[in-house]
Amino acid sequence: MMQKNDLHNMMQTDLDKMEQVLHYIIHEVGHLPHVGKTVLFKLLYFCDLDYYEMHEEILTGEQYKKLDYGPAPIHFDEIIEKLRTKERILDIQANFHGHLQVKYISLNEPDISLLSAKELEAINETLERLSSMNATQIGAYSCLDIPWRVTEDEEIIDYEFVFYRDPLTSVREYK
Repeated sequence: MMQKNDLHNMMQTDLDKMEQVLHYIIHEVGHLPHVGKTVLFKLLYFCDLDYYEMHEEILTGEQYKKLDYGPAPIHFDEIIEKLRTKERILDIQANFHGHLQVKYISLNEPDISLLSAKELEAINETLERLSSMNATQIGAYSCLDIPWRVTEDEEIIDYEFVFYRDPLTSVREYK
């Protein structure tokens, strides 16, 4: 295993790959009434960190900041703007149980040319496991995750902390 900050210092977000992953997630679950921006933040986080825990490889390399209600991807708005400009998504505001929600709707099939079968399988497993949660539920769940818990407020979450997860959020069987 690398030293604590080695990975963090070497990581660079693959914005093209992140664009494909985000569009794929929006295409798969964005139409669900409870999936808005907050849920997408957490689904991206778990796709990236679960993939790293399982395979010890980077999926998108996105960095996530610790916020009060869970992790938030730092390039999210930039990627959303690219998808909007390319007319691949539409963003709308909706009312979900009395709360204003920003939703994203896929307008076409996502380009997944940068994603391997192993990566798509991992993304699908994460979506299957977590996409039924609303913003409150997935936010609370993300705040139980060791990488989020041990990170200082407003700091970038270190992927290496996935190897200290407890059974509640861990996706890997350790012997």
